[in-house]
Amino acid sequence: MLILILGLIIFLGVHSVRIVAPQWREERRAAMGEGPWKGVYSLISLVGFVLIVWGFGMARSETGILYDPPVGLRHLAALLMLLAFISLGVFALPAGRLKPMLKHPMLVAVKTWAVAHLLANGETASVVLFGAFLAWAVADRISVKRRSAPLPAPGPVSYDIGAVAFGIILYLLFVWKLHLWLIGVPPLG
Repeated sequence: MLILILGLIIFLGVHSVRIVAPQWREERRAAMGEGPWKGVYSLISLVGFVLIVWGFGMARSETGILYDPPVGLRHLAALLMLLAFISLGVFALPAGRLKPMLKHPMLVAVKTWAVAHLLANGETASVVLFGAFLAWAVADRISVKRRSAPLPAPGPVSYDIGAVAFGIILYLLFVWKLHLWLIGVPPLG
């Protein structure tokens, strides 16, 4: 579990610099330049992500069960994941009407993904992983609100239709094969 926790600290830590030290972040970006800053940021993120994946795989076999979710919560998690994928689609596509309404669709997607997985998974490694991402996303949302980051102007509804279609297609692909292939666990099993 130590590798999972180390990965979470590195990955979420680098993604938290804007939350805890925004001035330092801006000073480093200015001193390094945008390209090198993004390169270092991406490299640190990749190291953290690899440690999370590796550590989670090991921790799942080492840790015990904290709770056994009832079947109904697993069905709710499946519905929430559909909404998470649609929020991801809203984030990825240009702004329609949904992006300004959701304000920060990537954070909505992360929070929804984390809650869904906490509802469906009760073993210790899952609770640590998804709980950490949920806590980070809530902290980041509070930080974004305090910064008064500008929201995108509403665009055509066609972008919303595309975002919803993107989310549904990605969701179906994950239910069909991708979750089992990437994570090693059937999402509805």
